[in-house]
Amino acid sequence: MRTKPTLTWTPTGEPAPRTTDLTEVVRVVGDGGVVVLSGAGLSTESGIPDYRGAEGSLRRHTPMTYQEFVASEDGRRRYWARSHAGWRTIAAARPNAGHHAVADLLGRGYLAGIITQNVDGLHQAAGARDVVELHGSLGRVVCLGCRRTSSREALDRRLVEANPSFRADVTRVNPDGDADLPDDVVRGFRLVPCVACEGVLKPDVVFFGENVPRARVDECYRLVDEANALLVLGSSLTVMSGLRFVRHAAKAGKPVLIVNRGRTRGDEHAAVRVDLPLGQALTTLAERLA
Repeated sequence: MRTKPTLTWTPTGEPAPRTTDLTEVVRVVGDGGVVVLSGAGLSTESGIPDYRGAEGSLRRHTPMTYQEFVASEDGRRRYWARSHAGWRTIAAARPNAGHHAVADLLGRGYLAGIITQNVDGLHQAAGARDVVELHGSLGRVVCLGCRRTSSREALDRRLVEANPSFRADVTRVNPDGDADLPDDVVRGFRLVPCVACEGVLKPDVVFFGENVPRARVDECYRLVDEANALLVLGSSLTVMSGLRFVRHAAKAGKPVLIVNRGRTRGDEHAAVRVDLPLGQALTTLAERLA
């Protein structure tokens, strides 16, 4: 069963109080046993835009859905042409101060785990281990036929060989790794099949409208159940795949702390809502716990 994708959320009612004071976050994280739930807002300082912020990509484009990808070869061609153009930017992105601060807090034992909605691999690049990639990773490719996985680097080399004259001027890359391209550039792009079974290749990410694998969801629930608190970093919590863990923690009486620019769909469940740039806030948090 596939779900209808939720792309936007419209706040209603009066906004919950927000603060720039990290005192409560420092206290709760200092007690340890905190699980992080991170979103696209954490990676904006690495040059990867988010979906819904002031400069969010949803203001300019609609992300690929699972239904469109599996149903249409033209849809797959459009996705892979745009993703091929944007891959260099994603691959070249480096962890920012926020990623490094989270890895530092994990290494010092303050964090019990990291759940990320991001598909850019920047938590791991900063040194964090055992990160649960809720929505998968752009660094992997999966065959929809035989389920064989392979590296994105290997696919990139094959696409370069299949499209030797492909040229694209990329000015901006979206959080899902694709770039806007003219239709005539997309039409001439050649796809490549799975090397094992000639099946359809898909990035090993959860598209909008696609369900997160049950085992992965269960692992996230386990982390939240065993945690003392949940710290949300840079997520609007628009999609249920992340919001459900906030609701789960709050229902269990665990403190939910949100650090994000602007309102989120989970604000009503939070004990504190901090409105600060993520790099600044997390660096300060790590320093105050040093």
